[in-house]
Amino acid sequence: MKLSQTGIAITLAVLVVTTSGCGLVNRIRAKNDLNEAARAYREGHFEEAEQYSRKALDLDPDNKTALAFIARTIHAQYKPGVQTPENIAKANEAIQAYQRILEKDPKNDEAYKAIAYLYGATKEEDKLRAWISARATDTSLEPEKRAEAYVVLASKDWDCSFKMTELPSNKVTTLGAGNKATISYKKPKDQKDFDTAQQCVKRGLEEIENAIKLDPNSEAAWSYKTNLLLEAAKLAEMDGKMDQKTEFDKQREIAQKRTNTLSEANKKKKAEEEARKAASPAKKS
Repeated sequence: MKLSQTGIAITLAVLVVTTSGCGLVNRIRAKNDLNEAARAYREGHFEEAEQYSRKALDLDPDNKTALAFIARTIHAQYKPGVQTPENIAKANEAIQAYQRILEKDPKNDEAYKAIAYLYGATKEEDKLRAWISARATDTSLEPEKRAEAYVVLASKDWDCSFKMTELPSNKVTTLGAGNKATISYKKPKDQKDFDTAQQCVKRGLEEIENAIKLDPNSEAAWSYKTNLLLEAAKLAEMDGKMDQKTEFDKQREIAQKRTNTLSEANKKKKAEEEARKAASPAKKS
């Protein structure tokens, strides 16, 4: 039996309404599952919360909240400091879940920072550096966010040198007039340790210059430039290059002054913001 054009139109309309209705019902059911996931999460039942979150995503595949809940609930099952294969696997599973969020929302800061944390927690230093470097060089991001990434990289390179130069075996403290302590630095016995520290400082200074170009008013960037120049001066002293040490000390003093200026400006800005917040209720009344 052939359907008339009117009959076909009615049939299609019914199908559209039915399909739309199913979609609405699924979204409502997904919302309920997410509420259950939130409850389970608050109660510390993270596996149960993950199951509810996955059910919600099955019902509503475009639900970004469900994606976020899945990542968070898996992340919550990871135990920091526990290096068992099962626990490392859980961390990697969480990383993959956060990466799925970034596929849909490339600028999601929570997912980016969570992955960085998990790489650090599982001591995947090469992956962590690659992850942060990719953000630093991503021209689609705001300059301030790229600058932050460069500062993180520079901080790791500063730490690489600092751990070597501050070893008791590599520094000598002498007491002068009035018991005033003077610290001098000597090269470590293993040349490889010295070379590694030099490479770290060189790279760190390059990274921090990139950060300052992107965000000239970054207090953190200028602070780490100061610290890296101090490390450079220590290494020059260890190497017997006192003229270089003097030059690095001069640059460090300039960077320190800039850091202090930005610090004072930021403190003033924060105080003004707090004053405005404190005054705003009075204005409303």
